[in-house]
Amino acid sequence: MNRSIRKGVQKIIIYPMKFRTAFTASVLIAPISAFSVPQRSILGQSLTARNMASATFPTWSFDKPNAAMEWNDVLDVTMSSGSSSEAVDLLVIGVSPPAKAEKEEDDDEEEEEATDKEPEPITLTGSAKSLDDDLSGALTDMLKDHAKSFKNGATVGGTTPTLRVASSTAKRIVLMGLGPEKDDKDWTNAGMALGNAVAAKCKAEPKVASCRVILPEAVTGNATTVRDFSTAFYQTLYADNRYKSGSNVKKVAEDLKSITLTTDGSDAVADAAAIEQGRSIARGIFLCKDIVNAPHNVLNSLSLADTARRIAEESGGSLQCKILNKDECEARGMGSFLGVARGSETEPQFIHITYKPKGEVKSKVGVIGKGLLFDTGGYNIKTAMMEMMKFDCGGAAAVLGAARAIGALQPEGVEAHFCVAACENMISDRAAVPSDILTASNGKTIEVMNTDAEGRLTLADALVYADKEIGCEKIIELSTLTGACMISLGKSLAGVWTLNDGLAEEIANISKVTGDKSWRMPMAMEYNDQLESKFADMKNIGGRYGGAITAALFLQKFVSKKKPFAHIDIAGPVWSDKESMATGYGTKLVTKWVCRQGEKAE
Repeated sequence: MNRSIRKGVQKIIIYPMKFRTAFTASVLIAPISAFSVPQRSILGQSLTARNMASATFPTWSFDKPNAAMEWNDVLDVTMSSGSSSEAVDLLVIGVSPPAKAEKEEDDDEEEEEATDKEPEPITLTGSAKSLDDDLSGALTDMLKDHAKSFKNGATVGGTTPTLRVASSTAKRIVLMGLGPEKDDKDWTNAGMALGNAVAAKCKAEPKVASCRVILPEAVTGNATTVRDFSTAFYQTLYADNRYKSGSNVKKVAEDLKSITLTTDGSDAVADAAAIEQGRSIARGIFLCKDIVNAPHNVLNSLSLADTARRIAEESGGSLQCKILNKDECEARGMGSFLGVARGSETEPQFIHITYKPKGEVKSKVGVIGKGLLFDTGGYNIKTAMMEMMKFDCGGAAAVLGAARAIGALQPEGVEAHFCVAACENMISDRAAVPSDILTASNGKTIEVMNTDAEGRLTLADALVYADKEIGCEKIIELSTLTGACMISLGKSLAGVWTLNDGLAEEIANISKVTGDKSWRMPMAMEYNDQLESKFADMKNIGGRYGGAITAALFLQKFVSKKKPFAHIDIAGPVWSDKESMATGYGTKLVTKWVCRQGEKAE
């Protein structure tokens, strides 16, 4: 290699090292003025070598690990409800096709023949009809032009192309599907689909400062549906520009200032509370995404512990945060957790956030999240997808995001404990190696057969803590635990393992309501044979097949036998390959599950 630098330097030459004994180098040192110091932009600051050390938020330092992570917050968009006649930039009108008549058996052939025909356009009513008249039938014409793709609003959240108009009501109009009209229509999942659709239009349309959405009273008069609409709307407008600068910053809906939900008979007071609840859940989802998206040089055990403290601080006293350091973990005998943490640059941090209701406590639950801030695989080093291993804290992200939401929602009747054993799985002279035997805090010994099965080792001590020290009556745990679960269920569903049918039913029902999809998997007790060790009480992995099941069986050994416990493997849905970022999976699931424990106690 031969490099030349002029302007004050004659030459710097480095000869290739072909022969160790023949290596020579000739170097002339240039005055510092001969070099231009590159400037870097961090959080909008122009930084040189002189002031880089004093940056507000450096993502890297040679001597010290990063101690804090920046958060994204939901857009400052005011959502309200009630009647409004002011002109807006974007008007979204919900429409439904007419209810179909009851199908008779001999109608099957006729229906098959009709599927290829253009559907008959629907008849607009109410505000849509008045506006259509003012626009000389422009909305009706748009329905005719897009009848097949729009399906006359048969798909909840489906939208027409945007119609630009010269009107005193709106500059742009979109029709949005509400699904078929039914007297006993179930709007359970409609709020999320509608909120997503409206947010997507606000993102796609430039220079939209104001938006009004016209929905039926069955939607706006239902607090649950309005809350889900609000959650989905704010959640969809997530963008992560924390590590970008200049023209690389991509903002979404940056001009949007207000959105109004309107309908006749709307209860503005009830809607306002539901809207704020949805916004609070969205904030939890934002935090969940921020944690998973953050690179390891930003997010380590110290900065995650700082995040937990900030969650408690912003709750106004509804949450309490306790962080156990290395010595406190050692005093509790957490050898399984600490065995993994020994290889980390930063000391382990055991996070415990507590929520207690103002009134009577009728249910005491624990939520555990896997908090591996980065997973190299340890000495059983990963050979693929290592750049994705920042998402190995997805369980912790979901749990801490839910804690943030619970702190704002303050549900009655339930005391909730959110626990994360935070560390990294790295390679060092102190890291665990295959064949090591660790002792968990319940006294069980574990032979480490594979250092890349580390998450279950950290979770073991977290489960014992929630079970024995806190005394939780029911426990769920979320983790990006196995690739085997992804092979079984793909990228959209989490796997649920539990011996308790009632808990399995709870999680299944909540999955349907929140859209965080899951599927119950078998607890094949005969697979416990795979975990038997000749030198310890158990091994940390089983055989080649059924790896997701043996992982669940391993965790079950650290919770009292009769205590309801569920392991939820979220390795698949934690990350979106399409968006190349975190999905926020699990925050809604955990938040709703915790709230429901108080409701069930009634």
